[in-house]
Amino acid sequence: MKTVLLFVLFVLNLKITAAAPEQPKFISRINAVRITESVKVDAVLSESVWQKLGCTQFVQQEPVQGTLPSQKSEAWLAYDDEAIYFAAKYYDSHPDSILARLVRRDFVWQDPSDGCVLYLDSYGDKRNGYYFYVSAAGALADGLIENDVKQPNDLTWDAVWEGAARIDSTGWSIEMRIPFSQLRFKDGSPQTWGVNVERFVSRTVETDVLAYTPYNESGFTSRFPELTGIEGVSPGARFELLPYVTAKGEFSGSKKNDPFNPGHKYLPGAGLDVRAGLGPSLTLNATINPDFGQVEVDPAVVNLSDVESSFEEKRPFFTEGVTIFTFGRGGINSNMGMSWSSPTIFYSRRIGRAPQGPLPSYDYADIPKGTHILGAAKVTGKIFEGWRIGTIHAITEREFAEVDLEGNRRNIEIEPLTYYGVFRAQKDFNNRRQGLGLLATFTERLFNDKSLKSYINGNALTAAMDGWTNLDQEGTFVLNGWGAFSNVTGSTERIVALQRNSGHYFQRPDAKYLRVDSLATHLTGYAGRLVVNKNRGPWVFNSAVGFLSPGFEINDLGFNSFSDVINFHAALGYRWTEPAWFYRNFNFWGAVFTNYDFSGSRTANGLYLSSNLMFPNLYGVQVSYGYNPKSYNARKTRGGPLTQNPVSRSFSLAANTDNRPWWMITLNASARKGEDAESYSLTTTLELKATTTLTLQAGPGYSKDNLKAQWVTAYTDGSASETFGRRYVFACLDQTVYSMNFRADWIISPRLSLQMYAQPLIASGKYSSFKALLKPKTFSFLEYGENGSTLEKTLTKDGRVIYTLDADGNGSAEEKIIFNPDFNYLSLRGSAVLRWEYLPGSTLYFVWTQNRFNEDSEAGFSFGQSAGSLFDVKPDNIFMLKLSYWL
Repeated sequence: MKTVLLFVLFVLNLKITAAAPEQPKFISRINAVRITESVKVDAVLSESVWQKLGCTQFVQQEPVQGTLPSQKSEAWLAYDDEAIYFAAKYYDSHPDSILARLVRRDFVWQDPSDGCVLYLDSYGDKRNGYYFYVSAAGALADGLIENDVKQPNDLTWDAVWEGAARIDSTGWSIEMRIPFSQLRFKDGSPQTWGVNVERFVSRTVETDVLAYTPYNESGFTSRFPELTGIEGVSPGARFELLPYVTAKGEFSGSKKNDPFNPGHKYLPGAGLDVRAGLGPSLTLNATINPDFGQVEVDPAVVNLSDVESSFEEKRPFFTEGVTIFTFGRGGINSNMGMSWSSPTIFYSRRIGRAPQGPLPSYDYADIPKGTHILGAAKVTGKIFEGWRIGTIHAITEREFAEVDLEGNRRNIEIEPLTYYGVFRAQKDFNNRRQGLGLLATFTERLFNDKSLKSYINGNALTAAMDGWTNLDQEGTFVLNGWGAFSNVTGSTERIVALQRNSGHYFQRPDAKYLRVDSLATHLTGYAGRLVVNKNRGPWVFNSAVGFLSPGFEINDLGFNSFSDVINFHAALGYRWTEPAWFYRNFNFWGAVFTNYDFSGSRTANGLYLSSNLMFPNLYGVQVSYGYNPKSYNARKTRGGPLTQNPVSRSFSLAANTDNRPWWMITLNASARKGEDAESYSLTTTLELKATTTLTLQAGPGYSKDNLKAQWVTAYTDGSASETFGRRYVFACLDQTVYSMNFRADWIISPRLSLQMYAQPLIASGKYSSFKALLKPKTFSFLEYGENGSTLEKTLTKDGRVIYTLDADGNGSAEEKIIFNPDFNYLSLRGSAVLRWEYLPGSTLYFVWTQNRFNEDSEAGFSFGQSAGSLFDVKPDNIFMLKLSYWL
């Protein structure tokens, strides 16, 4: 029996040994070869340098991490005086199954095609670098990597380089040529860079790399093998010019007798972009008279809150290579919010914003949609002992509106000449175990019309510092923190208005710690946050405390929705990252959070649970649940006393299918229910890959909100003693929003594409049950028309509905007349952009933008009628031709 048992154990051991996957050999160094022959970037790999033995020591990153790849890969690196070259041969046992679809440039993370990424850490700082992507179809992408993490990264940086791909009977191959002028690196010889290569096999969802980050570990760039052998090269005196000319025609529905709108305008233009090297490590980007007409239009939104809407920056000058300006996130790989509205110290869309000055009464007006940028300059790179810096300077033009009142015309200044400045510096210490950064913004306005000083800030300064430090030797726990100071100056009228606006509400009658200073000529504030995050291991931990003082104000060159907040949260969870038979990865976590104002009143608190599951077939689902106990609301009365936030619960679901087949569906659903509101939303996106070059998307959206207390107005009433002599009026709001996002991407070739986007939106709001707050810190109301109060509805001569509110009928309370706040918005926005890169770096754009909008507060809502009438609205059309030439 003992002999039999030993034999069985021996056989099992043989099977286990045989079944164990072969372990790969890890590579620590790759040598680049200097060449003298010319290289044609066509992916044929006919040059002699590619005939030598290349690097084959790839390892699986996904799905079976640390094992040999299922397919052989071979890669080479070479260089000459002008550029670095990369080539790879990716063998495939089933070349007919290679997925190759053309997508628009920089669409890499949504592209399911077989592809390859070359990563270069040209500084050799083991923290930052570049990446260059070529898919099996020849689609290109490039960008920046920051903070020693793989994602998120910057796809907005665009270099002038070449890449090609070719599929044959043995697999597929690629070639790249990246000029040294597009990279930053230290002067001197020899060079030591970091390098990594990544191959993606679509049908098996396999990723093969030279160096990988193990599950539950951190670090990316710091793990790259060394790239050696590069000698006798220098960054050189990089200098590039990109002049452009534009021809624009605006065609809009003219109003009868409107002297400013004949229905058409023709506007020629010209400008210049400059890129120059300032020594080996700094790059200057400058633009004179920029035109960003080729960027996609912003979506339409319905915003009934007191918080300004923010939009994504899409203008190339302000998106390319600006990750250095990212603030407050260094060192950590998770930065949870949990009821924390993090301020954006630098929000570039303030540059070129819509004019802020007021207008007098007018019959007709010609008002600029934005302030014109005369010029801007940006310098980024490294100085001294590894300090990374970035600075932006911009000047916007003095803007005027022309108004006509009863035939009399006037030019009214509505925005002064303005200077914007930003400075950023950051450095790592002690082998990247600590980091320190500075960020400052400054805005200065030069007023010709002194009356504008009552409406616009004079100047504004924000100074901030951020940093991080590892709390243990292994870097498992990291402490991240930042602090900021703000100061805004202006006339007494302007600073009083600033204290009273929606960002501050210093006039709140029950906030004894706040007061409006009617003599102040400046407003100062401070803010900060500390975060402890667990960067490594399966257990997730994140906790933070943050604060925004009541006077913190950064909206001249930043974005902050409101101040007077102290926030705390703690989150704990677990990640299952090793694939199993029913999941590819899985996580579950929960968090508790609470907010206070600076008087100690609790303005938010809750519990949040979330789980995310990805299946082996790449389908995914995420569910979350939130519970919010009672708290107080310091903003609902728009500068009045506190109200109560009743108990509420929320639930959300997100799901997606695999993005590799010819179709893909995503779904997002949410629901929230409480005494104050019931809200539901559903959005879905259907993506159809009609051909290898044409992708279509349709994303319908629906939301329904039944709000029990939507803000309407406030008015003075001496009899309202419980609410400090004012009535705060609310109403029930039944709001319905339908929207649809259409996209079509036709990528005719890697250099020629047509992209179309359209968003119809129909929004309706019906107000009822007008009511006034009875007591602070409650959710109790006096409903007009009940308990001795009155509500009268009348029709004006021009057909408008007005309501007359009286809190005690014939008593001493003041009456309030309000116009019908019901609304019915119809909007259609869209754009089509034909882009042809006729030479490397030189581009021709043809752009068509259309906007339709109509509003009728008295019209009843009907989806069918509204959808039909949307196309009856006369559109505004803009056609633009833009030609740029890269020198």
